[in-house]
Amino acid sequence: MLSSSPPNGLHTVAQPLQCGRFTLTFERPLIMGILNVTPDSFSDGGRFVAREAALAQAEAMIRDGADIIDIGGESTRPGAPPVPLDEELERVIPVIEALRAAGVPLSIDSYKPAVMRAALNAGADMVNDIWGFRREGALDAVRDSACGLCVMHMLGEPQTMQLHEPVYLDVVEAVREFFGERVGTLTDAGLAVERICLDPGFGFGKSVTGHNYDLLARLADTRPSTLRVPLLAGMSRKSMLGAVTGRTRPADRVPASVAASVCAVERGASIVRVHDVAATSDALKVWQAVRNAGNCTQ
Repeated sequence: MLSSSPPNGLHTVAQPLQCGRFTLTFERPLIMGILNVTPDSFSDGGRFVAREAALAQAEAMIRDGADIIDIGGESTRPGAPPVPLDEELERVIPVIEALRAAGVPLSIDSYKPAVMRAALNAGADMVNDIWGFRREGALDAVRDSACGLCVMHMLGEPQTMQLHEPVYLDVVEAVREFFGERVGTLTDAGLAVERICLDPGFGFGKSVTGHNYDLLARLADTRPSTLRVPLLAGMSRKSMLGAVTGRTRPADRVPASVAASVCAVERGASIVRVHDVAATSDALKVWQAVRNAGNCTQ
């Protein structure tokens, strides 16, 4: 009889994630589909600003295998200007309301407490905050809900984070320490650890190839050893992929994005955040089949 087990515990199943109306479990990796209702997103800006286009895209992603839809009304690409509060609300709230009955968790990609509150009232199940709930009012905005909390690491802020070369003694250790501090702060504030997932923030204050690929290679090590909260990886179409493939157009980075998602899952990610749901879903089904076969006793 032969058996196989993954090395270094990379595939340890994360604990379930309380996500608003849903409890997510991770017997397989989950896919978060990106829905940018912005005119200036780096990859698909302007394509889904119109409500009907946004709804059609969300429905297509769900058919293709998206487990979560992440709705964003403000681009956070490097150098992106902030969007006025009223404008962001006008972009995202009607979409959340229209998708509430879609059958999958809805995530709001925003760092503004007022947007968080409005989105949760409209039916969002998760708050995806690039600031890691560090801004004034963020904890209060989510405290009384059951929403999932995606805590991301970012060095600096979107307007300036890539203007100067980011510096770390050890980027993996820095992210792990940040996660430990944030989880401690959230739980001390009364927020259940079962609501938390962690995103190392690929491209957010990291060097294009050095820091980003160090994080990907050692992704499992970014999570504090005492925690089993899920890790989320978002590298879809980013410049870190263009830097190694030579693909300058984000739309040409689909194969690299799929490869990056598989690498992330292999290294401990429970959720991958992607533009290209169908291609990613197919790749992860193959990965899952290989893993299942390798773990079978014969």
